[in-house]
Amino acid sequence: MTRPRPSHVRAATAATAGLALTGAFALPATAGIVDEPISHSAPDAALALAPIGTYETGIFDEGASEIVHYDAGSKRLIIINAAQALVEVLDAADPTAPAKLFDVPTTGVESDDDSTVPEGAVANSVDVRADGLGAIAVEAENKTDAGWVVFFDARSEDGAPLGAVRVGALPDMVTFTPDGSQLLVANEGEPAEDYSADPEGSVAVVDVPDALDAPAQSDVAIADFHEFEEGGSLELPEGVRIYGGREDAGTGTPEFPVSENLEPEYITVVGDEAFVTLQEANAIAVVDLGAAEVTEIQTLGAKDWSQPGNELDPSDEDGGINLANWPVQGLYQPDAIGSYTAGGASYLVTANEGDTRDWEGYTEVARVKDLGEDGLPPVCEDLAGVTADEALGRLNITTADGLSEDGTCYETLYANGGRSFSIWNTDGEQVFDSGAQFEELTAAALPEFFNSNHSESNLEGRSDDKGPEPEGLAIGRVGERTYAFVGFERVGGVIVFDITAPDAVEFVTYVNNRNFAVSVEDGGELADAGDLGPEGLEFIPADASPIPGTALLAVGNEVSGSTTFYRIDEADGGPGGDEDGAEDGSDDGSDESGSDEAGSDESGADESGTDDGTGDDGADESGADGDELPDTGGSATTLMLAAGALLLAGAAGYAVRRRTA
Repeated sequence: MTRPRPSHVRAATAATAGLALTGAFALPATAGIVDEPISHSAPDAALALAPIGTYETGIFDEGASEIVHYDAGSKRLIIINAAQALVEVLDAADPTAPAKLFDVPTTGVESDDDSTVPEGAVANSVDVRADGLGAIAVEAENKTDAGWVVFFDARSEDGAPLGAVRVGALPDMVTFTPDGSQLLVANEGEPAEDYSADPEGSVAVVDVPDALDAPAQSDVAIADFHEFEEGGSLELPEGVRIYGGREDAGTGTPEFPVSENLEPEYITVVGDEAFVTLQEANAIAVVDLGAAEVTEIQTLGAKDWSQPGNELDPSDEDGGINLANWPVQGLYQPDAIGSYTAGGASYLVTANEGDTRDWEGYTEVARVKDLGEDGLPPVCEDLAGVTADEALGRLNITTADGLSEDGTCYETLYANGGRSFSIWNTDGEQVFDSGAQFEELTAAALPEFFNSNHSESNLEGRSDDKGPEPEGLAIGRVGERTYAFVGFERVGGVIVFDITAPDAVEFVTYVNNRNFAVSVEDGGELADAGDLGPEGLEFIPADASPIPGTALLAVGNEVSGSTTFYRIDEADGGPGGDEDGAEDGSDDGSDESGSDEAGSDESGADESGTDDGTGDDGADESGADGDELPDTGGSATTLMLAAGALLLAGAAGYAVRRRTA
């Protein structure tokens, strides 16, 4: 995870030639919606995505909108505003004009372990059960201390807390299980900046009452990683990255080095198991929810960027967009995770952001051209020809992996992140990866701002790091199809892929509500910039939407501090279109999905799995819990109304065109 928190301020290839470049409809601008959102779609795109309304905090680059969750029973959107240590509740009955109702207090709440949430504690994630029971992950002022989960009634008039329980250090993501009986908490356990402390990572499994009430402290079980330590009962697989702990930092010898090293990020639920991303370790943990025990760790391996289909642009000083194959490996290191079913099997979906340990007490980050300096071994002789700035020299890589057996040189270069999204089966085997598509598609859509940073508009500002940096994820069902919505933390925007068949994934559309002519870091006005740094994504199915029969996507943007609603409409004649709006009823097994904080920050799965239409099939930031997704029911009437609106816009003199600047 790369989002800042106050507690630790810290040429397009031929593959795109067949894509239709469609301009954004230049409708009258509203607050936060730019005049011409960038839109780039496949010629047979089955759905259209368009921003329709925004809530703005006016706070730049401080995490003022991170995780978002929609409660259908109250038509409210709950937002994590880490910049002000707030949980904001919005009236989303009219998603074109969301309005703030109140804040949910978290500090001063008494916990069932006799502690009190102090001033200075920071909210990180939120989820709401189908009946309105809300849960907020709260990080201690000293992030290495144990944190809390604060419970509240999301449908109350003031969001008064119901109570709290103590969990692990730095609770970073919360999600209810599909049946609503348990709350899961990813306790990330990051180290102190100076590595004076490095708490253990863990997953809290909390049994929650059926009523709108907080659980007791005795209902909290901690699934830890002790059995993967040396001499434990479970084997730590080769390839799980254990590095950069207190021993490497020179600040101590931990009793449980593996447990301190692993940092749970996001969670999705499949049946009676939870799948948890361990981002820095490049792995996924499997948790038995009945026993509250970690039973397995799956290593994800690396992406070979020397192979066709895995091209990347690794330099911000190569004169422009240059996607090519290079002798470098990419650690997937997913942030958000979701899940869905297809053909009767369950699959995991990950946004492969990448992350590093880069603290005052220890850092693994170095540019390729700097290997051989400051005490670092050089590259081995066969890589000496790729260290120029226009080659791999500018690329940031990890120094923790890739050394030759004798430790004298780096024989393999490992970059952080896959610049992609992947689909895996529940055994940890990769079924699909989007390869070079993210960079190919954004190069075609944004040739002047390819791999731009989020705080300023530039060309190739992030090519030397993680490219567009996919972080947030939501999974949703529209008509008869299942889609993955992925947010790009750096260049911005949301990209959509049809994942109905995991072995036949197809690009659908890319939309970016950003005005690149305004560079805030260079003095531009935040109010004119649009959305910067999408973090948490929440899919709102049509049968839970405040716009009846129309699915929505809510996106929290941490850099611009804005929260934007997108309307999702099925395109006439798109594959699998369902014009009568009836429930799909197909038996191909592809009707279950969901995503949480998917990608949420950091939050992840929000789905309670109930069928009362409360919208719990959506996603926070991490991913889905595998509940069944309802059909959005896009009707012919809706399509006619949309067409009519476009005709009216045309009559008013608005053009359909693609934004190029």
